[in-house]
Amino acid sequence: MGIRDMMGKFKSGGDEYMELENEAEDTQPRQLLVEVEKLDSYTDSERLQRKVREGTVLLVKMKTLKTKDMEELKRAVDRVRKTCLAVNGDIAGLGEDWLVLTPAGAKIHREPEENL
Repeated sequence: MGIRDMMGKFKSGGDEYMELENEAEDTQPRQLLVEVEKLDSYTDSERLQRKVREGTVLLVKMKTLKTKDMEELKRAVDRVRKTCLAVNGDIAGLGEDWLVLTPAGAKIHREPEENL
């Protein structure tokens, strides 16, 4: 039944009722997945971007690339940072060798520097 059909019944004062399904009741709560990944080269950033877009939280070890090529690491981190921000996610460094990437709906809490 289309919108026009429904509007016609309202205008004509028809006593027909239509049941609408509530899809929210039928769906299970979505689980949040956390994965540990490595960033060994710039090409790995494509895989990380895809997983963040799919809704996965990533803990990314970047020590290997950091010791191998700092410029490539900067390019790769900038690439995934832009993706995280584009999907309303977040990104933060965790120590010297790790990154945390989050998809939409997940933010990283940051303590003020003086409390650390």
